[in-house]
Amino acid sequence: MQKRVSRFAIGVAGAALGAAVIGTGAFAQDAVEEGAVEAQSETETEANASFDEAFPDMVSEPLVQGDLEAPGPMVEAWALEHVTALIDVIEGIGAEGLDPKDYDHTALKELAMQGPSEALNKLASKNFVWLVEDLRDGRTPMEARVQWFVVDPDRDILRSRALLSEALTKGDVAGTLAKLHPTHPDYAALRAELAKTPAEDVAKRKLIRANMDRWRWLARDLGKQYLITNVPEYQLRLTVADKIISTYRTVVGKPGRTATPQLAETVSGVVFNPTWTVPQSIVKGEGLGERVLANPAWARSKGYKATRHDSGWISVVQQPGPTNSLGRMKLEMPNRHAIFFHDTPSRHLFNNDMRALSHGCIRTERALELAITMAILGKGATKEEAVKIATSGEYTKVMIEDKMTAYITYFTYGVDIDGNLRQFKDIYGRDAPVLASLDKPRVQNRSGESDDEVIVIEDDLQDG
Repeated sequence: MQKRVSRFAIGVAGAALGAAVIGTGAFAQDAVEEGAVEAQSETETEANASFDEAFPDMVSEPLVQGDLEAPGPMVEAWALEHVTALIDVIEGIGAEGLDPKDYDHTALKELAMQGPSEALNKLASKNFVWLVEDLRDGRTPMEARVQWFVVDPDRDILRSRALLSEALTKGDVAGTLAKLHPTHPDYAALRAELAKTPAEDVAKRKLIRANMDRWRWLARDLGKQYLITNVPEYQLRLTVADKIISTYRTVVGKPGRTATPQLAETVSGVVFNPTWTVPQSIVKGEGLGERVLANPAWARSKGYKATRHDSGWISVVQQPGPTNSLGRMKLEMPNRHAIFFHDTPSRHLFNNDMRALSHGCIRTERALELAITMAILGKGATKEEAVKIATSGEYTKVMIEDKMTAYITYFTYGVDIDGNLRQFKDIYGRDAPVLASLDKPRVQNRSGESDDEVIVIEDDLQDG
């Protein structure tokens, strides 16, 4: 049972829940009674043929960190008191889930005892930069971040060289490094939990450390208002000033090639009463196109419209309505993976405990409420306008003025929607490489971009 029900969301979307969500039970029943083709034919991809053109592969030089000789030596002169402060930070870095052994504090002590020197300047500067990298970007190397495609803006905002200069100019090494910590309260909760977890509980401490590092993979500040979903929790949060406004149960990608990737994308609009362009893997591969053309009465009952083109190929578009595979809304969120949030006629699936059932996209409970709320928060429509559009039954795209970031994350230990710290099942097996990396020496030269395969959605929910 979902415990958190937002008064705010009900206030802005309540009118629609009386007028537009009447018949929800009938929609769910329709979904249960769908034939084998429809039940296995839902998808999030539209216009596959033009997708590669719309989202070409990104071309960029890898950002190499930790190399103090390029593009120039990142070395500053260190006063002994500042070296002492750096050593203190290193010796206490375990509180942030990092390992003091990754940094040369013993060698720093020995050099400091000999007085100022160029060797001390180089070693202190190097270790300061390593701390910046690990605290700002995360210690986990990119190859251990499975299906992680978030581009962290912090490395462009908080430059290592500028931070090194600032720390020594202001004489505040600890303070400069401390401002790199994630600002989200869930990170602080994990840090507090780590502090009270006994050293003998090695497995729990490692799991907490891994999930603290996952917060560092994200932007330090997530923004004023945003959506964030933790895939293993099957929950989506609408958040303002790091406070949860409303939560929604979710259905996410099945384990394997259709597992939901980790993204940070911009929600630019809301599509009410969407159409669904059926991919050719279903139109041709499963014979849906010929079936629609041969059975017009059945096709009308399911909302399908088919067109046979001059070259002979068939396209099928499912019209807005109670049987539409995308339900009554989707959030416009352009990305190379064709992942977005949307409704579903198969609402009974939200009652399942295990909801990793789709082919990647995220289906949301009370989706119409979310859509209306997003349109209002984003200043794309007034409450009255949003309700009218939602209940019209007609395809309408509402672009929002105040765009919002949607974070798709993967935490296996963290704060749940009721404010309690707990472990979530590692449904995709993504913990193992992160945990293993904690036992290995830190990677000194790291790219900031994943080279994982981009898997574009072809076919969605297999409704069982």
